[in-house]
Amino acid sequence: MDNFVYTTQPFRVVFGAGTVSSLGEEVGRLRCARVLTLSTPQQEAGAAEIARRLGPLDAGVLAGAVMHVPSGCVDRAMRAVEETAADCLLAYGGGSTIGLAKALALRTGLPIVAVPTTYAGSEVTPIYGITEDRVKRTGRDPVVLPKVVIYDPALTLGLPAAVSVNSGLNAIAHAAEALYAHDGNPIVGLMAASGIEALARALPLILKDPGDADARAQALYGAWLCGTVLGQASMGLHHKLCHTLGGSFNLPHAETHAVMLPHVLAYNGPSAPSAMARIAKALGADDAALGMHRYAAALGAPLSLRELGMPADGLDHAADLAVKAEYPNPRPLERAALRRLLQRAYDGAPPAAPPRAPRQGTGLPREEILA
Repeated sequence: MDNFVYTTQPFRVVFGAGTVSSLGEEVGRLRCARVLTLSTPQQEAGAAEIARRLGPLDAGVLAGAVMHVPSGCVDRAMRAVEETAADCLLAYGGGSTIGLAKALALRTGLPIVAVPTTYAGSEVTPIYGITEDRVKRTGRDPVVLPKVVIYDPALTLGLPAAVSVNSGLNAIAHAAEALYAHDGNPIVGLMAASGIEALARALPLILKDPGDADARAQALYGAWLCGTVLGQASMGLHHKLCHTLGGSFNLPHAETHAVMLPHVLAYNGPSAPSAMARIAKALGADDAALGMHRYAAALGAPLSLRELGMPADGLDHAADLAVKAEYPNPRPLERAALRRLLQRAYDGAPPAAPPRAPRQGTGLPREEILA
C-alpha cells in the first residue's frame, strides 16, 4: 500500500429525521446569541420557519442568495450582517446559500451552521467560490467550513424530483473526481465509492416517489460522503470546466455538472483506469463514462449544454479558459481535445471513445434503473 496523508475536517454532523429540532441546542454549543438566517428568495418561507425555531437567538432572515455567489450579492449581505450585529450565520438551502455564507465567513470569520435541503455537499468542505466580472474564483480556507451541519431528510421531501436528480449527479461528480485525485487516499476512496453507490440507488427511487423518506435519507447520506471527499481531495478538469461554464456563462450549477460529468470521465478514463472501474461498479455499469451518460438519461437529466442556455460561440472561450491555469488532472490538458469534448457536451452526444478503447458496456436500461 502506498503512503498517504489523511486530515479530518473539524465539523460536527447531526444526521436523521427530526434533527432540525436540535438547532437551538447546536447554536448554543457555539455560544452565539444573534443568528442571521440565509436563503435564496425561493426558500424564504422555509428559512423563516427555521429562524422561528431559534426564538430569541433569531436576528432575521436574508433571502438574497444567488447562484454562483456574485460579489455584489456578498456586498449586500455584508450590510445585513453589520446591521443585525449577527455573530452566527445559518445557511438554509443548497449550494447557493451555503456559498454565500462561506463568502461572508471569509470576510468576517463568523461561524456557520448549515441546514442543507439539497445534495450539493458544499456544507462539509472548506471550499468557497465568488464570481466577479463573469469569472468564478475558488479557494480553500478552513474559516469557511461550517461548524455544524444538520442533515434532516424531512427537509428534502419538498425538493422536486428533477432538482433532486441534478443535485445528486452534482454530488456524484465530487466523488468521481476524488477517486482519481493525485492527493487521494484509501479512506477518501472508500467514502467516494460508497457515496456514488448510495446516490445511484436513491435517485431512481426518488424519481418514482419523491416522498420516499428512506430514499431521501439514503441520498442525503450519499451527498454527505461525496461532499466530504470534495473537501479532502483536489478536484480536476470536471470542476474546472463546470466553474468556468457557470461563472462565465451563468449556466445552472447542478445541471452543468450533470451534463459534463460523462464527457470528463471519457477524457480522463485512459489515465485513471482504477478510478473508472470503481465508478462503473458503483453505478452497476460496465463503463464509467457510458454508464454515467445512460444513467443520467434514464433519470431525465439534461444531456446538452445547449438546453442549459450555453451560447455556441462561447465554446472556444470556454476551452481557452479551461487550459489557462495549471491544476491537477490525470490526463494532461489538451486544448483541441477539450474543445471537442465541449462540442459533444453542447450537442448532447454520448461521450467520445477514449484514445484506447475501453470495455464496451451497456450500463442500465431505463426500465431497469427505474424498476
